[in-house]
Amino acid sequence: MPEADDFGAERQKLNDRQESRESCSVGIVEPKRVVFSDSLPLASGVSLRGFELAYETYGTLDADKSNAVLICHALNASHHVAGYYANAPDRIGWWDNMIGPGKSLDTERFFVVSVNNLGSCFGSSGPVSINPDTGKPWGADFPLVTVEDWVDAQARLADHLGIERWAAVMGGSLGGMQALCWSIRYPGRLRHALVIASTAKLSAENIAFNEVARQAILTDPDFFDGHYARKDTKPKRGLRIARMLGHITYLSDEQMEKRFGRQLREGLQFSFAPEFQIESYLRYQGEKFAGYFDANTYLRITKALDYFDPASAFDGDLTRALAAACCRFLVISFTTDWRFSPARSREIVRALIDNGHQVSYAEIAAPHGHDAFLLDDPEYHAVVRVYYDRMFAHEIASGETHE
Repeated sequence: MPEADDFGAERQKLNDRQESRESCSVGIVEPKRVVFSDSLPLASGVSLRGFELAYETYGTLDADKSNAVLICHALNASHHVAGYYANAPDRIGWWDNMIGPGKSLDTERFFVVSVNNLGSCFGSSGPVSINPDTGKPWGADFPLVTVEDWVDAQARLADHLGIERWAAVMGGSLGGMQALCWSIRYPGRLRHALVIASTAKLSAENIAFNEVARQAILTDPDFFDGHYARKDTKPKRGLRIARMLGHITYLSDEQMEKRFGRQLREGLQFSFAPEFQIESYLRYQGEKFAGYFDANTYLRITKALDYFDPASAFDGDLTRALAAACCRFLVISFTTDWRFSPARSREIVRALIDNGHQVSYAEIAAPHGHDAFLLDDPEYHAVVRVYYDRMFAHEIASGETHE
């Protein structure tokens, strides 16, 4: 990684290259879908037959297919990572500030693939999609999936696209878990892994937060054991509470205090209506989330988070778990992220160093908490851009493969 002075220069270059959204965007994008007829064996012992993946691509794949980068998404995101839809120009991709022409992940150099995970509710096979065996929506019958299952499905997509080896696999939070999983499950199929604001396993506290959120959904009177679609209803109350709880963990105390403090909306009302601005904000986030997300999907994705622990097969030894990896790593954490704290990233870095793997680590001083990986922090974006710049210069443009 560059020294501090290098990053100062890179930040200046980044500022100098700021252009309008139109010139920096990948522009209008269209989601794609692929159906796989072969069954996908899942960690639960179930096989998923005839599954479908939704994905998007940005940029141009080189003739030798060496410049492909896979983006893995976090809990409530999707394959819509960059650009916008022609019929919905306000639906900007969730990592549009990171990916595009001249941005940190430059689509004039790299071919970027983003995929929606199995079990999601945004186009890939999941609880809201049709069960090919019944012709009806899966609902609660859709099997539980794991990070390993997602990576196996993504490998099928790579095969479909003719990509034998990713230049990089990149993700933040739950997406970072997938990038880490790629490095040990398919070590020969990626040259770099970018693990951002992530962890090798959830702490007991994180599992506890997920369980409280799930209980809010499971105990909602409109849940109906997960078959709420048959009742033409939705457990919105449970989803609202789950989102409110989760959103608190994504923000830092510093950021919450700065944005809301103890501000009142209209003075004390001596009621249980939202009187403080933070109460109103959380209720708004909960309402919005409950309007577009699926409860069965939320249950499954949080369980996948809980289950991920590659060291569990090695008596808890993360160093042994990461021994199979042979790619290079960039690990990034944020100082105020208490959900996936820098200590968790440093555990990954130590295990990689113990194995003699090549790893760069950046701990970014940012006030935004866990959500920092989605935001426009100049130092963070400069770190990612410099990493990709050097990757392109040393490997893609020169034709090196670093076997």
